[in-house]
Amino acid sequence: MNAIGTGLGDLTGKVAVVTGGSRGLGAGFAKGLAESGAAVAVVARVAERVDAVVDRLIATGGIAKGYATDVRSRDEVKQMVSRVSEDLGPIDILINNAGVSYHAPAVETKPMEWADVLAVNLTGLWWCSQCVAAGMIEREQGGSIINIGSISGLIVNRPFMQPAYNASKAAVHHLTRSLAAEWAPYGIRVNAVAPGFVRTEMTEVAEVEFADVPEFKRYTVDDVPMQRYATVEEVVPTVLYLANDEYSRYVTGSIVVIDGGYTLW
Repeated sequence: MNAIGTGLGDLTGKVAVVTGGSRGLGAGFAKGLAESGAAVAVVARVAERVDAVVDRLIATGGIAKGYATDVRSRDEVKQMVSRVSEDLGPIDILINNAGVSYHAPAVETKPMEWADVLAVNLTGLWWCSQCVAAGMIEREQGGSIINIGSISGLIVNRPFMQPAYNASKAAVHHLTRSLAAEWAPYGIRVNAVAPGFVRTEMTEVAEVEFADVPEFKRYTVDDVPMQRYATVEEVVPTVLYLANDEYSRYVTGSIVVIDGGYTLW
């Protein structure tokens, strides 16, 4: 991955938390934040993956520490926020990126799948936002919370049947607006990014080869006005913009769509 933080503002002295930070977009956000000078707390469930990302960030001169945490547990989230504050300092930036999805028609979606998607994508985001914002309010220094939504919260994007995921991301978008309105008087900005199709390890693990499998390519590439999917590096700069008070101090409650024009049709 090429350098993506350089030139996107100086975050030196800031502390950032990235959930779901062990791979894909989350690892990209962590890299961009570290390159911009922030001390980065990489948060995910699997300690080995967290440690691998942290090692890469440190090897390239970044400040980073890993925290194996299940965001579905409020107790674990509270402990993580406390440990980050002790280790790196008070949290200035929160990237709520942790997410899961199951592809199945509505009548075939299992109760566990529905519950897990809502627990991670929505409730986990809620716990993290609530715990981090409490510290921001107490400090009276403001802060930036960035939720990773999806175009799936705006449209029913084809060809994947994923009703729980779609519902969770729509809820994330509106929760973003609600928290932005409530916390604006405290100087806390809350925004969301809604990516379209992005090539990451998660899509490859799911064997969704966007450019190669004809039944997927029709929807994920051919239906995009720009005729391609996004890369991680193309999403990260928007998150860095929203994280930086120098550039986005008057931006809150926004849902920034990054989809190559997919939702224009």
